[in-house]
Amino acid sequence: MAFGYLPWEHLGRSGAASCVRDEQAELTYAEFDARIAALAALLTERGFGRGDVLAIMLPNRVELLVALFAAWRLGGAATPVNPVFTASEADHQITDSGATLVVNLGPDAPSGGQPAIHVEDMPVGGVGTPVPPVLLQPDDLALLIYTSGSTGRPKGVMLDHANVEAMSGTMAAHFSLTERDHCLLVLPLFHANALMVSALATIRVGGQLSIVGSFSASRFFDHVERLRPTYFSAVPTIYALLASLPEDVRPDTSSLRFVVCGAAPVSAELLARSEERFGFTMVEGYGLTEGTCASACNPVDGVRKLGTVGPALPGQRIAIVREDGSLAGTGEIGEVVISGPTVMRGYFGKPEATAETLVDGWLRTGDVGRLDEDGYLTIVDRVKDMIIRGGENIYPKEIEAVLTAVPGVLEAAVVGRPDDVLGESPVAYVSLYPDARIGEDELLEHCRRHLTRVKVPERIEILDGLPKNPVGKTDKPSLRRALQPQPV
Repeated sequence: MAFGYLPWEHLGRSGAASCVRDEQAELTYAEFDARIAALAALLTERGFGRGDVLAIMLPNRVELLVALFAAWRLGGAATPVNPVFTASEADHQITDSGATLVVNLGPDAPSGGQPAIHVEDMPVGGVGTPVPPVLLQPDDLALLIYTSGSTGRPKGVMLDHANVEAMSGTMAAHFSLTERDHCLLVLPLFHANALMVSALATIRVGGQLSIVGSFSASRFFDHVERLRPTYFSAVPTIYALLASLPEDVRPDTSSLRFVVCGAAPVSAELLARSEERFGFTMVEGYGLTEGTCASACNPVDGVRKLGTVGPALPGQRIAIVREDGSLAGTGEIGEVVISGPTVMRGYFGKPEATAETLVDGWLRTGDVGRLDEDGYLTIVDRVKDMIIRGGENIYPKEIEAVLTAVPGVLEAAVVGRPDDVLGESPVAYVSLYPDARIGEDELLEHCRRHLTRVKVPERIEILDGLPKNPVGKTDKPSLRRALQPQPV
C-alpha cells in the first residue's frame, strides 16, 4: 500500500523541489530519497530487515529523518530516543523496544549493548546494491514512541502505518497544507507532535521542512525572517519564552499563515498576548502519543474558541464519561475518551497497561474535560492531578488559570501537598515575565478574590522558571516530590 508521507512516493512530481534542510544540509526530494536508500543499503548489510526495530538517538537534524525513513523503506520500525537521555534512560528504551541496531552520535553515545552506526558514518551516496522500498502494510509497526514517564517508567506506544497515515493525512487536511507550505520544525523529533504535525504532514503534500537544531528564543525570529516558513508547531513553554522577549523585538511574521500550540495546557492570556504581539493566527490542539498526536484542534479558518482545544478532528470521536463509565451530557465534566483510526495498537510488551487504557474501543486519556454544545473540548485537568482537600475535589488547572490571569504572571503550576488533616492542600508555583513586579502576598489576595476558600493555595512560591520534562511540559512530579515529608 502507498502511504503519502513516504518521500519516494513524491519523486514523480516533487523530485527537484526542496524537501528538508538543517544547518548543515539542504536536500531536494530526490536527494533526500537517495540518502535514505543509501542508509537502507547499509542497514541491510548490518542485518536489519522487516519487523526489526531501529533505535535513533540523534538531536534534531536531517540524519534523524533519513534513519527513520530508511527503517521504513526496509519494513522495519523506529524508536526515536531523547538525545539528552542518560545512559541508563537510553539503555532502558533501547532494550525495552527490542532494537537490534542503533543510530547515534558516536562511540561514547549509549547503545544498549547493540551494534551502532555513528552519524558521521552514515552514507550520503550509493552503498552496495540499491534496495527498493518494500510494500508496507497498514498494520506494519512504524513507531515505538516512549511516553514521558510521568506515571512511572516510560512505556513504548505502538503506532502502525495505518495510525501514521491517518494522523499525517488529517493534519495536512485540517491545515489545508499544499506544496507551497513550509514548516519550521522546532520541537524534538523523538516526540509525536514534531513527527506528525511538522515533518510527515509537510512531506505528504510535497512541502518544505526546515529543522531548527535547538530552540533559542533570542534567535527564533531570525529563522522565521530568513527562512519565511508558513507555519510552525510549538508548546506553551516556547510561546511563553517568545512572549517574554524585550518589547522592542518586533519581528516580521508575515510569512506565517498560522501557528499551532499543543502538547500541554496553555492559558488564554498567553494565547491572546502572543497573537496580539506577533500577529499570529494561533490554533490550540489536544492529543496524546497514544492517539498518534492530535485528536482535537481549533480550525485555522473557522470558529476558534479561545480556551478550548477545538472540536474532534475528522474521523475521530471524543466523548466525556462519568466515573461509572456512562456518557456525560453537554457541559458536564468527566474523563475524556477517544476513538478512531489514530488510536494506538497498544503499549509494547505491556498487555495489562494496554487493557487499562484501551477499553471497549475507547482510549482512556486520563484527562478531565467537557464538551460544549458545538462539540468544542475544554480540558479541565489531569485525573491524576486532581487534589482532594477535606473531601472537596480541586482541579489545579482552575487555580492556574486564575493565577495566569494576573498581569505579569507567565506560568503557574499547582500541586497537592500531603496534609494529615485535610488529605492534601494546594501549593502554587509561578514564574513571572522579566519586567513583572508582583509578590506572593498579592497573588494570594488575588486568589482569595476569585476562588472559594477551599481552592486558595496554602502558599505561593515564585520561581525563576518552572521545571520542565523532556517534551516541554511542566514537571509536576518533581514539584510534588519536593513537598513530600522527608524522613527524619
